[in-house]
This record gives sequence, C-alpha cells and structure tokens, in this order.
Amino acid sequence: MMASFFDQFMSPYMLGIPLIAIAITLPWVLFPTPTSRWINNRLITAQVWFTARFANQLLTPLTTKGHKWALVLTSLMIFLITINLLGLLPYTFTPTTQLSLNMGFAVPLWLATVIIGMQDQPTIALGHLLPEGTPVPLIPALIIIETISLFIRPLALGVRLTANLTAGHLLIQLIATAVFVLSSTMPTVAILTAAVLFLLTLLEVAVAMIQAYVFVLLLSLYLQENT
Repeated sequence: MMASFFDQFMSPYMLGIPLIAIAITLPWVLFPTPTSRWINNRLITAQVWFTARFANQLLTPLTTKGHKWALVLTSLMIFLITINLLGLLPYTFTPTTQLSLNMGFAVPLWLATVIIGMQDQPTIALGHLLPEGTPVPLIPALIIIETISLFIRPLALGVRLTANLTAGHLLIQLIATAVFVLSSTMPTVAILTAAVLFLLTLLEVAVAMIQAYVFVLLLSLYLQENT
C-alpha cells in the first residue's frame, strides 16, 4: 500500500506515448496569444500586466546586458508556475516532480551564466572563489570549498524544486487517504481531516508558485554575479 503512494511520480504512458511530453506541451496551449486588435480582452490584459510586472521586478537589479535574459527567465517562470499548478488537479501528472527535468533546466542555464562571467569579466568571476582578506593559510581550502559550492548550485536548484513538490504531493495523498478511510468509521474526525486537507491544498498552491519564482530568482542572482 505504501509503495503505491510513489506511483504518482512515475512517468505514465498511454498508447505508447509518454504523457510527460503532453504535460510539458499543454501550458503553451492554454495561454492565449495576443491579437492584432487595438483593444485586448481582460485575460490578455492580465497576462501582459503580470508578465511586465514580473520582468520589471526580476531584471531591475541586473545590468543592461543581463536584460537580454528577460524572455528566457519570464518564459521559464510562466512555464514552471503553469505545470506546477496543473499538477495539483486530479488525475494529472506533474513533470517538475522528476529530477531529470528540473536538472535539465538548471544545469544549462547555470552553465550559461558561468560561461558569460568567464568571457566578460574573468577576473571578477574567479574572484568569487576567494573572498577578500582571506588569510594565506586558508586560501587553498577556501578555493576548494567555493569551487564545490559553485558546482553544487545547479544540483540545489533541481533538488529544491523536486523535493518541495514531491513532499507536498505525498502529504496531500496521505491525508486524502486518511479522510477516505476515516469517513466510514469516524465521520467527525474525517471532516476535520478534510478541512486540514483543504488548507494544505491552498498551501500547496502557494508553494507551487513560490518554488517556481525561487527557481527563476536564483538563476537571476547567478546571472547578476556574472554580468
């Protein structure tokens, strides 16, 4: 019974087609595309307002060269929020619970920020590996530690997103199972547990949006260090 709790994190197949491909493609189908009309509808207006506000808040600390990443980071933010929220619906699959997908986003984007720093300002980029005023005997150890922390960044990005979503989905399924079991024997306790489940679902909606924002925010901080 306990092993079945983890079946929701397996990539499902239907007619030989991996549903993870459909889950990744679906967010781009849901969002409306702007039209050539002078007056847009409310949905497109809200979409444009949200995108502009997010891009403004995210890119304000960056230099002008870092603003070239506006489209990439904004698109990634909208994509992650959408698939995280869609994964909370019944009978759906959340691609961001797969570490392979999250690492596929984290490693190339992190590596791109490092390469930009090495190309544009190699002295400053390498200077992050050795804090100013470090005693001479500690220099070799600190360089090794900072290098390890640099290479751990993409792993931390992917694992953070995977772990938070996986833990939330598991907790929701455990409490939902408890409500189903207690409904026939202890109705009062089942109602209280269902109330907790509702509050937890609201919390998980917030976590789905916050984790997407944190993922993109950390990437922008890495970009800020190297531009």
